[in-house]
Amino acid sequence: MREFFGQNMPALGFGCMRLPRKEDGTIDVEQCKVMTDTFLNAGLKYFDTAYVYEGSEDAVRQMLVERHDRSEYYLTSKLNARVAKDEEDAKNQLKVSLERTGAGYFDFYLLHAMNKDNYPTYEKYHLFDYVKEAKEKGLVKHWGFSFHDTPETLDKILTEHPDAEFVQLQINYADWDAPNVQSRRCYEVARKHGKPVVVMEPIKGGTLANPPESVVKLFKDFNPEASVASWAVRFVASKEGIMTVLSGMSSIAQMEDNVSYMADFKPLSEEESAIIEKAQEILRNIPQIPCTGCQYCTPGCPMQISIPNIFNAMNMDMIYGKSEDAKRGYERATSNGGKASECIHCLQCEGACPQHIEITKWLEEAAARYE
Repeated sequence: MREFFGQNMPALGFGCMRLPRKEDGTIDVEQCKVMTDTFLNAGLKYFDTAYVYEGSEDAVRQMLVERHDRSEYYLTSKLNARVAKDEEDAKNQLKVSLERTGAGYFDFYLLHAMNKDNYPTYEKYHLFDYVKEAKEKGLVKHWGFSFHDTPETLDKILTEHPDAEFVQLQINYADWDAPNVQSRRCYEVARKHGKPVVVMEPIKGGTLANPPESVVKLFKDFNPEASVASWAVRFVASKEGIMTVLSGMSSIAQMEDNVSYMADFKPLSEEESAIIEKAQEILRNIPQIPCTGCQYCTPGCPMQISIPNIFNAMNMDMIYGKSEDAKRGYERATSNGGKASECIHCLQCEGACPQHIEITKWLEEAAARYE
């Protein structure tokens, strides 16, 4: 436990963006209930959802709010200006999120996925003032923003809005010094401004639970009992000023693994930190597409191209050399949607991508490889 805002904050948070789904695509609420109870029984209590996470807020109501006393957990949600038609529509998201969850209030509330392109929209819609008013009304206890951009942009926002209470940043050992994410430098900016940090994507959308074999061997040679994912979560949880680390768990097995080492969290030792540095060096020398599978790029695609699934197939080829598996993965990814070659270069996907990936360039590469 660590103390922030006068409250004991568990080291692990339950990220509810990637909840398990049934074959029909709906969230498997019964499995989520088991995961919720496992999480709470381990003494953990921070749950994170968002207005734009399809079905998540309603699932949180069923798996958590309707089954547990409100004092037993912290609940976080987010307001996303990018999907709003206008200021009124943006501000209405808080009301909708409260209705969906039935939570009464949010312990933490964020302006969602801030970057240099949408920051002016958050300003134009007066959303910083809006969340402060929501706090005065008791609808939210603490407010901040999640962020995907350069450290310079983060510094600008925190300088212009010094009353933001915390920030949520993408931090993991693969992105620590990656030029497109700059985890380290963004973290350092938040620390300079004295802001607690909530960590998202510690396992990089699941990528760091299944890294290249050379990284797996490195970890297993040092500690055969520790899961590969545990190295990634403990890396970020060991940093100073980390309020909690969100893990987007998608199964009971993932929940049980995370709880096994985070319910009684122990920071990395010097030896373990040295192992992480070796893993970082290995990853720096392997070309790959830094996609986390967040799906932000897909809803607006006019050709209905399943971009994250195509990139997952490509990474199978690039990282593991499994070209035949990659081709089959590409065929599955395009069986119910557009092919990579059908991209019309409208660039909406690149505007939505938190990782700032040159998506159209990689789709051209996918078409050349697999069509």
